[in-house]
Parts: sequence; C-alpha cells; structure tokens
Amino acid sequence: MKSDFAAARLHLERAGHYLRGDDETSQTTITALDLLIEAIAVAQYSRHSADVVEFPMPTRRKISYQA
Repeated sequence: MKSDFAAARLHLERAGHYLRGDDETSQTTITALDLLIEAIAVAQYSRHSADVVEFPMPTRRKISYQA
C-alpha cells in the first residue's frame, strides 16, 4: 500500500489552523506540525535516482571547403 502524502499534508495543515492560541503549547505544536509537513513534502516530491544509459556520441566529420 502506498502512502497518500498529499492527504497527510492536508490533514496536518488543517490541524495547524485549529491551533490558534498564543500559549506555549500551541506554538510548540505548530512548530512540530510544520516540521512534519516539510518532511512529508520532501518525501512526496523526492524522486528515486534512475539508471542513466549513456548513448555513444557520433563522431564529427571534418568538412573541408574548397573554393
């Protein structure tokens, strides 16, 4: 089963909207949520490195112009 990173981010962002208090606990929790949201965004948009196949470059022919 694959993770639904977009849905997780959405729920965490919504949770942050409910924490509008100016108290220390709310501010600490919002900071923690921001870190989680950032980690999820990194996981969502990171790409696994792919194998790169190099193709041989064609050799250039020398062109001589004669007048």
